[in-house]
Amino acid sequence: MTDTSTPPAPSAAPSAAPATPPTAPPHSTIEDVLALLLGTIIVSFGANLLKQAGDVTGGMAGLAFVLHYALHWPFGVVFFCLNLPFYYLAFKRMGWAFVIKTFSAIVLFSVFTEVHPHFFSINTLNPIYAAVLANCMLGVGFLILFRHRSSMGGFSILALYLQDRYHVRAGKIMMGFDVAVIATSFWVVAMPVWLASIAGAVILNIIIAMNHRADRYRA
Repeated sequence: MTDTSTPPAPSAAPSAAPATPPTAPPHSTIEDVLALLLGTIIVSFGANLLKQAGDVTGGMAGLAFVLHYALHWPFGVVFFCLNLPFYYLAFKRMGWAFVIKTFSAIVLFSVFTEVHPHFFSINTLNPIYAAVLANCMLGVGFLILFRHRSSMGGFSILALYLQDRYHVRAGKIMMGFDVAVIATSFWVVAMPVWLASIAGAVILNIIIAMNHRADRYRA
């Protein structure tokens, strides 16, 4: 007798486990070197625009500008010296590789800021235009350095250290430092320049906040 019953349906294949995102390959040494050069050239050029317009910005660069305007010390030298106490925190927070890259970036930035004026000079530079354009350049340069596990040192290292130790978000700490620095600059720059500098610092923080996210971009 022929069996006309319906054969059992084949069992469904087990669902595949979600694929693990591939780990991004590390940057090569030559890529890191080129990134440090490109990032610091862009940041230092932006800093020179701020200096020629008499603007300031937030962070350690802003504090260096305040001292530069008030005491007429070379900006690059002041910036380099202000960062010296933070290398120990950088080592504790990120290790030797981060310290070496950050130290190299600060040295290059300090040198480039003193070299640029020998090759270009702008006779007329609107402070508002300079604040916007320069902080856009600072943001792009910072992102290049961040992608290669480097930084411009200073308050960013301190903010990361305080975040680890006291569980306060680094972004809030950085904003507090920026507010304090720009508030201090009120005594060394004119009111229109001061207001333009505030707008520029806001633009810089927005650029970094939008583009420097570990949950979206991988180094």
